[in-house]
Amino acid sequence: MTFLAGVRYLGLAALIMGASNLRAEGDVNKGRELTYTCSGCHGIANYKNAYPQYHVPKIVGQNYDYLVAALQAYKKSERAHPTKRAQAKSFSDAEIIDIATYLSTASEQAK
Repeated sequence: MTFLAGVRYLGLAALIMGASNLRAEGDVNKGRELTYTCSGCHGIANYKNAYPQYHVPKIVGQNYDYLVAALQAYKKSERAHPTKRAQAKSFSDAEIIDIATYLSTASEQAK
């Protein structure tokens, strides 16, 4: 590895680490409170809701970036599920960050 490549590698690593630290800013306790009712569907293995073709995924331990992107897409009506759209629209951007922080760091046992 050349010196310049090493500097780029370290810079990229620092950028990634800095971005992951931003995720820790969400409030885990608020996220836990906000997701209390979510476990009614998302906490049941192999659950299918009123839309039989729609499998309800488990969300505990899901990737932070995916959770934020999915909730934002529902909030903007870019995803089709009407129940999730209504739920996501009720959350502020800060609450979405709290939810994603909690869910991405929670384990099945903690839920």
